[in-house]
Amino acid sequence: MNVTIYHNPNCGTSRNTLGLIRNAGIEPTIVEYLVNPPDRATLVYLIRDAGLTVREAIREKGTPYLELGLDASNLTDEKLLDAMLEHPILINRPFVVTPAGIRLCRPSEAVLDILSVLQKGQFTKEDGERVVDDNGQRVKHG
Repeated sequence: MNVTIYHNPNCGTSRNTLGLIRNAGIEPTIVEYLVNPPDRATLVYLIRDAGLTVREAIREKGTPYLELGLDASNLTDEKLLDAMLEHPILINRPFVVTPAGIRLCRPSEAVLDILSVLQKGQFTKEDGERVVDDNGQRVKHG
């Protein structure tokens, strides 16, 4: 199965998502998007096919979002995309691409919705939350 993750190794959600992909026995293509950011067409594709608006795909926390005035409601998608391309840290993460679809995997277990391969065993996120049981089944929280 071809899987690509737009990954930030400094992000716990991104690391957990990568762990879930690997827990399914898949070694994905890893794009460290802060080092190799997507081009405009790829970014538009990721956002559109994930079912998001450009504004929903922007990361605010730990970014220059406010300093750049990106909270202004009159900014066009083109201007927001320009900012994301100039400052890749503004791209929310991780985006995952599989044959079953594209998701912004927040929370990380959202990746399970687009993996057609079952988990090989239990998986616990870095914060201690168990999301897959010993039988490879998603743990329901709630």
